[in-house]
Amino acid sequence: MPAPNVDQPNEGIVGQISNTIANAANYVSETIQGNTAEASKEANKQKAKGNTADDSISNRVSGAMGAASDKLDQHSHEAQAKANKESI
Repeated sequence: MPAPNVDQPNEGIVGQISNTIANAANYVSETIQGNTAEASKEANKQKAKGNTADDSISNRVSGAMGAASDKLDQHSHEAQAKANKESI
């Protein structure tokens, strides 16, 4: 999770443009990763509910734990995307 590049007072126009491009690319990357984590979370929620071919207790617990982990990842990526967007 790269931190946004904040413009330095004496870095010049080229540096500012570079930082803007890097922040835009990081924003897109973090947004995609957040969407992927959200999709994985939803799949794991279905697994936790037993809506899959293997509805054993261990598989359901695994799905619940995966959904919780994916939710944390999703929020982390969304926060990073927001930080990068605000730095553009």
